[in-house]
Amino acid sequence: MDDQIKIQTGRAWQRMLSGRRLDLLDPQAEDIEIEDIAHGLARVARWNGQTIGDHAFSVAEHSIFVLDIATQLEPDIGAAVQIAALLHDAPEYVIGDLISPFKAAIGMDYKKFELKILDAIYARFGIASMIDEPAHKLIKEADGIAAYYEALQLAGFSEAEGEAYFSPPSTDDPRFVGVEYQLDPLPVMKAQAVFLERFQLLYETIE
Repeated sequence: MDDQIKIQTGRAWQRMLSGRRLDLLDPQAEDIEIEDIAHGLARVARWNGQTIGDHAFSVAEHSIFVLDIATQLEPDIGAAVQIAALLHDAPEYVIGDLISPFKAAIGMDYKKFELKILDAIYARFGIASMIDEPAHKLIKEADGIAAYYEALQLAGFSEAEGEAYFSPPSTDDPRFVGVEYQLDPLPVMKAQAVFLERFQLLYETIE
């Protein structure tokens, strides 16, 4: 099937500004650079761009938010899991951000495609073997909480809709007592710079 797709399209790779060429059907770790990821994610809009503010709320900024929530949920997680949280949506630097209902309509083939790229990204930065099932569950929980706050503050959802469709933290969860998040969509270059800074600080401490 993959070979047929390559023949029909003529190519199945994406050229990056770094000069790397990532084969989207057979992604290789050596063709992945964090600068390309940061550049791409800072330019991909969450919620299909349907958010308030002068700037789109980028996937780069969402990724930073998920990292912050993950460490709020589990303060003692190591650098590898924190990097995984920051990179959980990294495949979107080449395939864009599809809203969840559309992903569901497309089916599991899209998810497998997305996970194949994510596996290559985790391998590139040496964390693939460090991310176990509890880590995946933690990141998924943090992602759901992030979506809840984004939906209410940026995307025009009511509180009832947010609670119905997303994953608000429990009102009696002591980890979130007194915690307030105020989302402010950043300009592209700022989001890109902050994403890179957070990654580099973590990557320097990975064991």
